[in-house]
Amino acid sequence: MSISLVCLDMAGTTVEDDGAVMDAFARAMEEVGIAHGTPERDRATQHTIDTMGQSKIDVFRAITGSDDRAHAANRAFESAYLDLIRGGAARPLPGAEDTIRALQEAGILVTLTTGFSPDTRDALLEELGWSDLPDAAFSPADAGRGRPFPNMNLSAVLRLGIDDVREVAVAGDTASDILAGLRAGASVVAGVRTGTHGDAEFAAAGATHVLDSVADLPGVLRTNHADVHRSVTGATGRSV
Repeated sequence: MSISLVCLDMAGTTVEDDGAVMDAFARAMEEVGIAHGTPERDRATQHTIDTMGQSKIDVFRAITGSDDRAHAANRAFESAYLDLIRGGAARPLPGAEDTIRALQEAGILVTLTTGFSPDTRDALLEELGWSDLPDAAFSPADAGRGRPFPNMNLSAVLRLGIDDVREVAVAGDTASDILAGLRAGASVVAGVRTGTHGDAEFAAAGATHVLDSVADLPGVLRTNHADVHRSVTGATGRSV
């Protein structure tokens, strides 16, 4: 079965932001009184790393234990992140834009997914000059739940009219990306080594592939399609 839709994470997979996520997180923690150098801050930082890729408001709810404090932290985070990317912190990872365009030229739809709010996501796309690049873009608010749940990937399937979830490939730099892809039924779920997590986390989450860069994804899709074709046609090349 060939791939009709690719769902790509943003920060850490297609976008490099010079650590802006963690810098913005630090400002958010100060906003809600979780001071640098305290055990509470250490636990919060580790939780943020462990859950990278998930909905930011959900992460802040888990850290603060309060909906009001979570929203205050999220507002501070998004304000800080916007300041940083508008100051030039964000840029495409090498090969990312060429990969997206190559997939689209091959007839494959491409969506971008993120744990950011729609406003922050759209501001980031604008800074990159990517507002019209993806076929769709999804945040948790668009889909009901963020990663590690499958909602964003499945929302892309529904909005773009994909017939079968096995026609989907997902790539991201966190274990949450992998879990969300597997739970959505994607046939290719790739971990990308350009962001937060590495081979051990990808293996534990069940990734089908691990890539040095998102630029390696088209080659994986070609190989995956060839393997499926061989299994269907058999050694003689005739249908079986």
